[in-house]
Amino acid sequence: MENKEVKISFWASHLTTIVSVTLVLILVGLISLVWVGADKETRRLREQVELSAVMADSVSDLRAKEIGQEIARKPYSRNVRVITKDKALEYWTAQTGENLKELYGVNPLSPEVVFRVNADWNSVQQLDSIKAQVAALPGVESVDAPDSAMVAAMNSNIKGFTLILAIVAIVMLVISFVLINNTVQLTIYSRRFTIHTMQLVGATNGFISRPVVMSNAMCGLVAGLLASGLMAAALACAPHTGIGNPVAEIGWEYFAVISGGIILLGILLTSISAWIATARYLRKDYGELFR
Repeated sequence: MENKEVKISFWASHLTTIVSVTLVLILVGLISLVWVGADKETRRLREQVELSAVMADSVSDLRAKEIGQEIARKPYSRNVRVITKDKALEYWTAQTGENLKELYGVNPLSPEVVFRVNADWNSVQQLDSIKAQVAALPGVESVDAPDSAMVAAMNSNIKGFTLILAIVAIVMLVISFVLINNTVQLTIYSRRFTIHTMQLVGATNGFISRPVVMSNAMCGLVAGLLASGLMAAALACAPHTGIGNPVAEIGWEYFAVISGGIILLGILLTSISAWIATARYLRKDYGELFR
């Protein structure tokens, strides 16, 4: 009966650790998902900046397409579109209601090459450089780009938001370590007399601490797997609850990376906390164990 009670007590203490660590890891996982989603959204916003290269009057549609292909090969470009003279006239007529060809007898508009820039190239200095490079291409008459003040304000807002999110993530990581450390220390506190008894019979510090660290690392592994499974289930069920489809924004591949990260984090934090707590009790005398 006594052995049964000890066994039940052992699993109860580990169950408490697993549940506590699981909840903390879920919180860390949610912060990570928000971080990934915010990063993808900010990149999407930065990639909305569009430049337009207006061709000279003498440039044909074929030459405009060649220039578009040349721009598409550049590392800064994405979503390159060539607007032919006829297509430009259609856009003008649709927007203004005026048919310039009927008015002047010819189509006075020039072809254009419209393209967006990659997020890593979205700064005032880089946009000015891109604008100068495209304007230097033969056949390009001018390059229209967004106002520098608007681009600078957008990048400043994005950096501010990213900084706030980074601070929140760091704070949550510190809180997670403190909570997990306290949970593990409480578990080892209940075994402090067992640790001291093993010292008295000649067990080495490594022999004593190894199973404690391994058992807590196993708790971290189980907690990480539970946290990943619960988050995966929540993401899979989200589209059926009317709150949207987070997976469409984040992607399962990113979730897999986050899951691996929180599993590893659970193992590391519980192992480190167990090692620190065990080492502390190994240094204490018998009288100090009652404090």
